[in-house]
Amino acid sequence: MSPLALGLVLVAAVAHASWNLLSKQAAKLDGLVFVWMVGAAGTVLWAPVAIGFMVVTGTYPGWPDLAVIGVSCLLHLAYFVTLQRGYSRGDLSVVYPVARGTGPMLASAVAVLFLHERPGLLGGLGIALVGVGVFLMSGGGRADRPGLFYGLLTGLFIAGYTIWDAQVVGAFAVAPVLLSFFGELGRTLAMAPAMIGRRALLLPAWREHRGKILGSAVLVPLSYLLVLFAFTMAPVSVVAPAREVSVLIAVVLGGRLLAEGDLRCRLLAAGVILGGVVAIALS
Repeated sequence: MSPLALGLVLVAAVAHASWNLLSKQAAKLDGLVFVWMVGAAGTVLWAPVAIGFMVVTGTYPGWPDLAVIGVSCLLHLAYFVTLQRGYSRGDLSVVYPVARGTGPMLASAVAVLFLHERPGLLGGLGIALVGVGVFLMSGGGRADRPGLFYGLLTGLFIAGYTIWDAQVVGAFAVAPVLLSFFGELGRTLAMAPAMIGRRALLLPAWREHRGKILGSAVLVPLSYLLVLFAFTMAPVSVVAPAREVSVLIAVVLGGRLLAEGDLRCRLLAAGVILGGVVAIALS
């Protein structure tokens, strides 16, 4: 992996862990309401960037582009709803590591088996270390069952959108900015009917969680945009596991700010993940 790609992935990891902390802090709010409000705010905030990109580059999405973006939109919608439900029932330091570990392991396996990517011996060792570290982070499978269940289910959707979106920006040559923006817009429109019955919750939710909503609206697209650009510079089987350094960041945030779990043991497990990231970066 090139230094630029690695830098993008590491910045994305910080942004990703940060918005997950905000999401967990808003977990008492109706999950669909929070996901929709973040998507709506993100659509508004990122619209000037997407419009500016299209005007400057002359690149506009055609119907085939919108079709593949639509598939991505559905996968991300399932991911966000499942993740938010997991945060309402489990700890950040359980749901997040299990989800972020399961996703890239499955994505890397698919990339190797079906996309014919070969990360090399050192890269394979790094991928394995990330998987072991995340397993240890989850308490060796002894963590609370709801957290483990939703973490695993979220990981399946992570693997799905990781593989699909890598093809969207690669084989289908859709610009990452357009994939991110129209994905946000699509999720917002798709969830709009569900908000009709929840309209009484919207204003109170905005008043109480405005900072978390706006923060997530900025960080969610930013974190994934950086990863999408990294996908254009390095293989899926390398980028997907390397971004999981966010697990270390999330454990620190969960331990320090949310008082979750044994911080020392989880940081030790995170050291295994970091070893994997170094191996992947050097592959």
